[in-house]
Amino acid sequence: MSAAVPNALSCDLEDYFQVQDCEGVIARDAWAAMPSRLEASTDLVLALLAEAGVKGTFFVLGWNAERHPGLVRHIAAEGHEIASHGYEHKMIFEQTPDEFREDVTRSKALLEDLAGRPVLGYRAPTFSLTERSRWAVGILAEAGYRYDSSIFPIRHDRYGIPSAPRFLHELNGATSAKREDGGARQKGVGAKPPDDGRAALIEFPPTTLRVLGCNVPVAGGGYLRLFPARLILAALRRVNYQGHAAILYFHPWELDPEQPRLPLRRSSRFRHYVGLRHTAAKLRLLLRNLAFTTAAAVVARWAAEHAGVALPSGAGARANG
Repeated sequence: MSAAVPNALSCDLEDYFQVQDCEGVIARDAWAAMPSRLEASTDLVLALLAEAGVKGTFFVLGWNAERHPGLVRHIAAEGHEIASHGYEHKMIFEQTPDEFREDVTRSKALLEDLAGRPVLGYRAPTFSLTERSRWAVGILAEAGYRYDSSIFPIRHDRYGIPSAPRFLHELNGATSAKREDGGARQKGVGAKPPDDGRAALIEFPPTTLRVLGCNVPVAGGGYLRLFPARLILAALRRVNYQGHAAILYFHPWELDPEQPRLPLRRSSRFRHYVGLRHTAAKLRLLLRNLAFTTAAAVVARWAAEHAGVALPSGAGARANG
């Protein structure tokens, strides 16, 4: 087992109708009328993690936390990290800075009240921290977040910054991040946080593999459902062999093949439903063969080793393996 480099396991706590592909079909003001499968599908995730003895990070949508407070408390009581996915599932660049500040502040306060401990991490809906929304970095730091996991270093029709560093790094306008391939140092994404003694925001990018000069996503969502399990395992082992931590991400609905079928466009239907029946088996394989812990624990370890920055006490968690 590859236990030398603990990886982060993360779950975005969304219901099956809250993903971006459903936006044109299910309006936000219709969410409350939709039959929720969130608690049942999250129970499947929790059972899978308990079976493997793994603690992970749940990026929770504030809208869901208000309607399922007992679920959030239960996740926290099981020893998992509670992090923020914002309040509404609205992409950053569709908000003004003031709207975004309200969204992430409201979500953080709500989740801290339910979990009973600090919320350190944030992940943007649809990985929407892009060149268009780089102003969000300073707001996240001001709001008290310590790490972000939103900048996908790929080219995609909805998100991504292809030139962004592939692995853990600090985010601020004054600090450069050395490329992991030995290339020139590049300017970090975002604005420098206020000079009040706090550390810069740390970025934990979704994991990619470098193939023929391109960054290929290998560790989550539709990519997890589409690619063969052994290929994903080999890719993550390669990342670990290079000395880097990976971050795996998925959603509870991806373990729920019996979810209602929505009238999505053909491309969206494929992205949303491909491979649902195999997600649980793939996750079991990865959990058996790699070391996983919370995102906060991985970030704390990296910060101590590379930046001399310590996260608040309680951020760490034991990795399996």
